[in-house]
Amino acid sequence: MHALASKNCRPLPKGNPALAAADVTAMLREFEGWNLDNGAITKTFSFPDYQQTLAFVNAVAWIATRQDHHPDLLVQFDRCRVSYVTHSVGGISENDFISAARIEGLFA
Repeated sequence: MHALASKNCRPLPKGNPALAAADVTAMLREFEGWNLDNGAITKTFSFPDYQQTLAFVNAVAWIATRQDHHPDLLVQFDRCRVSYVTHSVGGISENDFISAARIEGLFA
């Protein structure tokens, strides 16, 4: 499990800086399957059926609620695309990677 999974998201009001592009690129190397797409970190998770896809969506929703950091989700029959960006900082923050690590922890 990634070390960031043990951290918690923190409030980032407007005015806090986003991570530098080089930092985002470096951190993405630690997250298999996650990519930078249109200013967000994203990953598509695949499942054998709709019921398992929805179970994943509910687990992600639970994590998001507990961390008060919510992704955009694109839900389809056998997959879910998760996208994180911290709107208050206008880019990617550590909170996005903490959330990604916690989601990856679902499969550990």
